[in-house]
Formats: sequence, C-alpha cells, structure tokens
Amino acid sequence: MHKIRIPEAAIDRVLARRDSLSVFSEIDPARTAHIVVDLQNGFMAEGQPAEIPLAREIVPNVNRISRALREAGGQVVFIQNTIDAAAKETWSNWFGAMSGPRRIARMDEAFKEGSFGHSLYPTLEVLPEDLRVKKSRYSAFVQGASELHSILQERGIDTVLITGTATNVCCESTARDAMMMNYKVIFVSDATATWNDEEHNATLGIMLAQFADVRTTEEVVGLLSVAKREAAE
Repeated sequence: MHKIRIPEAAIDRVLARRDSLSVFSEIDPARTAHIVVDLQNGFMAEGQPAEIPLAREIVPNVNRISRALREAGGQVVFIQNTIDAAAKETWSNWFGAMSGPRRIARMDEAFKEGSFGHSLYPTLEVLPEDLRVKKSRYSAFVQGASELHSILQERGIDTVLITGTATNVCCESTARDAMMMNYKVIFVSDATATWNDEEHNATLGIMLAQFADVRTTEEVVGLLSVAKREAAE
C-alpha cells in the first residue's frame, strides 16, 4: 500500500482558499456512482505489460467501498481500458508518437476485448447489477472515450467516487474531467494506486488543491453509513 503524504504546499494552498481540507460533508447514495478505473489483469497480474503491483493491494478497499455503496442504494461502475482499431485511429498521436512500437504491440494484445489482460481482476467483487463501461482514452469522460457520462446522466448521478489505477494517469484524468463536467468528485487516497509513492502523492495534492475531495476508504464508508442510517429513519 502507498505511504500517503499529501504535499504540504498543496495543503497550505487549500487552507488559504477554504476553511477545511474536506469538501463534501455528506453523500447522497442514490445520486452516487463508484467509478472503478482499469482494475484489469493487464494492469495488475504479474508479468503483464502495464503491471502496477501496488494495484493488487487496494482491491480490499475497492470492494469495501462497492459493498457500502450498493447497500446504501448507489451504483458501481467498472471501467475497462480497451484497445481496438478505432482507438488507434482516433488517438493516433498517443499510439504513434508517445509510445514505442514494442510496447504498443504488447498493449494491443493485453487490452483487446476478450483477452486475459482486458478482463477485470479476479478478486474484485463484481455483481450482476454493476455496470461495465469500455473506454479508449485515459479519461472515461473525454468526448469519444466512452458512454460513461450519458449513462450516469440517465441515472441522475451527480457524485463520483474514484478508485483504481493508475492514480496519476487514468484515475487523475477521469477525476479532472468529471469535476469540469460539474460532478462532485471524491478521490479515494488508499483505493488508488500507481508505480510509486512520489507519483501517487503528487496526484493527491493536485486533486485536493483543484479537483476533488480527497478521502480515505474509512471516511467514504463512514459517510455512506450515515446516509444509509438517515434514510432508514
């Protein structure tokens, strides 16, 4: 698990702007989706081309958040990075310039639909009522990347909980776009993972300062428990 230490400069900047590090004091589960980003074998299984070993360690926290949100009446959505001919044509600058041909060949094989690498990691708790959404960019919200925005809008979702991998790539990109599309964003510090603590903590600072409420799994589950209890009263 990452050793979490949000940069002091980010904390100072936040406290100069508002009274608290926390942004959202409550969650409406019926209007909330847990967006689980790219927890697929291609990013998590040993020997896979985009393996992030620390991503395996966050699965219990991700499952815990999903259980709490389902019990409170919210929606769980699993995002799956997907590479196909259309993705390579419409995002040619990435595939053609930003990544080398040897890696692209391995990534193509790992993340084509139906492959081992494309599949969700086996210890994730995935239920029939959960949604699966394929995406073809880092951000699931950028135009043309996926149908996530329309799916959430149809369900009246205005709040997203972001977990998954990589913290500073697809999780960060998805969270940034979600906030700018006017979603309330909660970025879960101990249910996201990347290659090292430095990159992870840098993103947490960026999220806290500009884009999201940064919370722990324990805090998120606590907010959901309060909401569930109040709804039952």
